[in-house]
Amino acid sequence: MIRGVSLQTVLDELLRRTGASRATLRQAAPDEIFPLTHEALAPGVASLRGVTAPNMARQPVVLEVAQGRQVVQEDCRSLYADDRAFHEMLELYGGMRAQIVTPVVRAGEIAAVISLHQLGRTRAWSEEEAALCRAAAAEVAALLELADG
Repeated sequence: MIRGVSLQTVLDELLRRTGASRATLRQAAPDEIFPLTHEALAPGVASLRGVTAPNMARQPVVLEVAQGRQVVQEDCRSLYADDRAFHEMLELYGGMRAQIVTPVVRAGEIAAVISLHQLGRTRAWSEEEAALCRAAAAEVAALLELADG
């Protein structure tokens, strides 16, 4: 931990500062496409533990983040109209309507992904919120580096 900070603390603080519905951390794994390892939830929001998104390896957001880009979506339902798996994922994730998805980069590789979700309504994310996600990603990268010692 860095100064008493844990991966869970990073997500809890990101959720608190943005007022979003859910914050998740998915870490790279050899046999899965970024499985969920940590999450912070607003009151009444269901966990994603055990929820499997259809065709995760081909999800358009996963493909963009794999290129090292942060993805900011204010109205997810208006995107990727022909991608049935993407729209199924939105419903499986509790009616997700907006998201910020940020890569966690270590040694030039995507080590993890932080997602911030807004359920039930669209959301005009601010640059400050996108910057908070990038800062959280940098903090997670440092924590993972420290853990690997």
